[in-house]
Amino acid sequence: MIDPIVVFVLLLGAATPILFAALGELVAERAGVLNLGVEGMMIGGALAGFAVANVTGSTALGFVAAAVAGMALSLIFAALTQYLMSNQVATGLALALFGLGLTAMFGKPYEGLKAPSMMAGPLGLNLMIWLGLIMVPVTWWFLMRSRAGLILRAVGENHDAAHGLGYPVRRVRIGAIAFGGAMAGLGGAYISIATVLQWTEGMTAGAGWIALAIVVFAQWNPWGALAGAWLFGGVTVLQLRLQAAGVALPVQLLSMAPYLATIIVLVAISARQKFGRSGGGATPGSLGQPFHALR
Repeated sequence: MIDPIVVFVLLLGAATPILFAALGELVAERAGVLNLGVEGMMIGGALAGFAVANVTGSTALGFVAAAVAGMALSLIFAALTQYLMSNQVATGLALALFGLGLTAMFGKPYEGLKAPSMMAGPLGLNLMIWLGLIMVPVTWWFLMRSRAGLILRAVGENHDAAHGLGYPVRRVRIGAIAFGGAMAGLGGAYISIATVLQWTEGMTAGAGWIALAIVVFAQWNPWGALAGAWLFGGVTVLQLRLQAAGVALPVQLLSMAPYLATIIVLVAISARQKFGRSGGGATPGSLGQPFHALR
């Protein structure tokens, strides 16, 4: 008999890396920035976090290093898109490929090594799961109740109007991009340190792309991001449980389940918007648009 508590704990673990990445991308998109390089920042954080945790024996330092690595990669994207005015979509895709290639080159010495164990927090859940859950209301409060969040949303809705009011559009967007990179790095490190417990090339396996889909699914709302992360975490746990139970389905089909769910959700959202039933927040007005005014 399946213990529902065990299943829920597994769901939380599977959802946590996606939740971190989705919350970070959500804030960036609320500021009007479309960064498709989430996968690259996640894999960068996965390697940096694992390497530092392995060398120092401290998972805490590993997660700090992961956040720094994700932020560093995001700032490359920020420099290219906010100052050199490169296309955000093309630059984000390039960042994803850059992160995958960079980690493949520098990750070889860490293959086969084991990550140090993490300490359990309240109710037996590790502290990163709790941090992910705490970041949902914190992000919501920042966006909806703080003055800084109001400015960020104003920049994302109409950067020219925000600039006219005297708000530093580029600085706001760079801050949002950096936050998104740090959160993606934490999500990647959770996979290498807390889930897989080792470094493997390409180990994020599309989690960054799922996080991007969740932001749309969530209608740019942190609580929706939590629901989306739990949905896809549940699909992942179901896939693993079916494999462990020896269900007579091809392993490849079960492995496709999270990505099939992603496609189905995006199609459903598209159909809902087409018939005028968005049921949530609208797309930020300046999303993906370059800001040309000089400060």
